[in-house]
Amino acid sequence: MFTFDGRPIPSDGQRSIAAALLAAGVLAWRRSRIDGRPRGVFCGIGVCFDCLVRVNGVPAQRACLTVARPGDVVETDEGEPT
Repeated sequence: MFTFDGRPIPSDGQRSIAAALLAAGVLAWRRSRIDGRPRGVFCGIGVCFDCLVRVNGVPAQRACLTVARPGDVVETDEGEPT
């Protein structure tokens, strides 16, 4: 289990944050910088930056590549890709 913006999300410690969020019914977790449209997984392989989240205080982490570990604190991140 990890939290996303304070909401508990089930995780087995093996799937990505994006997969766990999708399984929990969360389809979008950031907004585009230009027009504020919702964003979630787009490519799913780490090429784009649509799925960025803050993980344990570290900004701009790709949710599709980051494993959701029990106890992680995942938050919406509106920052620039690094």
